[in-house]
Amino acid sequence: MHRGRSVFSQVMDYFPEREFQSIVERYEGNKWVQSFTCRSHFNVMAFAQLTGRESLRDIETCLAANSRHLHHMGIQSGVSRNNLAHANETRDWRIYRDVALLLIGLARRLYAGEPLDVDLSNAIYAFDSTTVELCLSLFPWASFRKTKAGIKMHTSVDVRGNIPSFIHITDAKQHDVNALDEIAFEPGAYYLVDRGYLDFKRLYGISAAGSFFVTRAKKNTLFRRRYSSPVDKALGLRSDQQGVLCGVKAPKQYPAPVRRVTYRDPKTDKRLCFLTNSMLIPAIDVCRLYKMRWQVELFFKWIKQHLRIKRFLGTSQNAVHVQIWIAIATYTLVAILIKELRLTKSMYDVLQFLSVSIFEKALIIEVFSETVPESKTENRLIQGELLL
Repeated sequence: MHRGRSVFSQVMDYFPEREFQSIVERYEGNKWVQSFTCRSHFNVMAFAQLTGRESLRDIETCLAANSRHLHHMGIQSGVSRNNLAHANETRDWRIYRDVALLLIGLARRLYAGEPLDVDLSNAIYAFDSTTVELCLSLFPWASFRKTKAGIKMHTSVDVRGNIPSFIHITDAKQHDVNALDEIAFEPGAYYLVDRGYLDFKRLYGISAAGSFFVTRAKKNTLFRRRYSSPVDKALGLRSDQQGVLCGVKAPKQYPAPVRRVTYRDPKTDKRLCFLTNSMLIPAIDVCRLYKMRWQVELFFKWIKQHLRIKRFLGTSQNAVHVQIWIAIATYTLVAILIKELRLTKSMYDVLQFLSVSIFEKALIIEVFSETVPESKTENRLIQGELLL
């Protein structure tokens, strides 16, 4: 039986240690730090994410109960609530943002070959935002409404692997469409957005960057058809048209041709109208691409349910950013683990396995094995025969 390193230590084997130290040096993260370094800070916060700890006292008690394992997990023994709270308040959150973005880059390369419902080799991103509501009396810097505080996560998800490729955190008052100004659009990539981002000036910016967009039209969107292409109505398609935008402002904001595809959903009998600047892909692929936009909604739902970003371990803006970025880094690290170990389990299942076996000293691949050890199987059969 394996008696070596803990499961947590083996998870951290996939953490880019050298690059992390370079990031820490860049922001002088360990300056004036005597013992509780940025690496220990990250490990403790990642441990809290993997095991579902929801308060400073919860983390302190759990680590104290397993103090004999902490050294081998890269966590300094005697972690106190005060040390952790102080680190969340004072450590530069950009350290953990940069390491999360580094892990995202590693994960995206691993998932680059994931199959999709459309025959496209282009990068495909689903973009949207979600609001995390906070208590106004505890988070006065995150003003949202008269009685509420909140922050907003503007996120672009690579649909291959459901890996976030862009995250921008703002106060909840900021309109969703403004976040498009923060993205460096990738030439040849597809960006899937809902009707909340129907700003033709910004959509033209996507087109001018050599990228493609797919979105839904609003009822009052004026469009002049120039010509139509035949469609297969058996697939639910109703029209495939190319033309220009009409109205007072739209033609000036988006002077280029645009494509409009209409589709009738056979389940709901609802008629959907899509706009895109991609003129060559099949019309049915335009509909399938927009359906993939739901990936970002599932990502938001998943992280709110399974990562600890609804209850924060600090009330300052820095502490909130630290917790969110370490949560994203932990999520991405587990995604890398799944790919490297070639696991067939879902992210949810893997996190559940890790949460109950984090202190075990067993080979990590054995933790996810569903087979029963041969010796135990033989013993069970012998006992059954004796009972007969």
